[in-house]
Amino acid sequence: MDLSHSPRSSQLQSLPESHFDLFGLPEKFALDLAQLERARLAVQTQIHPDRFAAGTDRDKRLAMQWAAQANAAYLVLKNPVQRAAYLCERRGVPVQAENNTAMPADFLMQQMQWREALEDLRDAADAAGLQALHAQVQAQRTQRMAAITQALDVDNAPQIAAEQVRALLFLDRFTEELRRAADALPQRSD
Repeated sequence: MDLSHSPRSSQLQSLPESHFDLFGLPEKFALDLAQLERARLAVQTQIHPDRFAAGTDRDKRLAMQWAAQANAAYLVLKNPVQRAAYLCERRGVPVQAENNTAMPADFLMQQMQWREALEDLRDAADAAGLQALHAQVQAQRTQRMAAITQALDVDNAPQIAAEQVRALLFLDRFTEELRRAADALPQRSD
């Protein structure tokens, strides 16, 4: 959809099929966030409801729908976990994180070890240990992100990507637990 001219109601007939189409971006996981931001600003400039203030009620309604869609699409594409889940769904493999928590045994064992370590570090008020554990989790997250890029952008394997997204959701929740544990430590006065 060409939004390079002043939008008229004929240009706002229907919403694009995908978030990527809305911003004129390739449908892939590895996304240049600066390019996404430029595309978002360009789309917002063209479809901002204020540009249609003097238009018909239909024009105003369509502009509001486009603006809402652009905001929602931007939030999904900006977040790598949500972007990966969106791409999996578009390729016919919903992540279903709420009701599909099956994970490989080695990942579950790692989660159990990390949770035990977290409890020990919390009990010992060990800030350095929490930082080291956080670094381990972030390294695992980086590996999972690379696996998602490979699965979606190279191998076209959305099932593998969906499994990686479910693992990332676990990692992100655990990272939040680590942050809360670190925040709860008594502050040292040196």
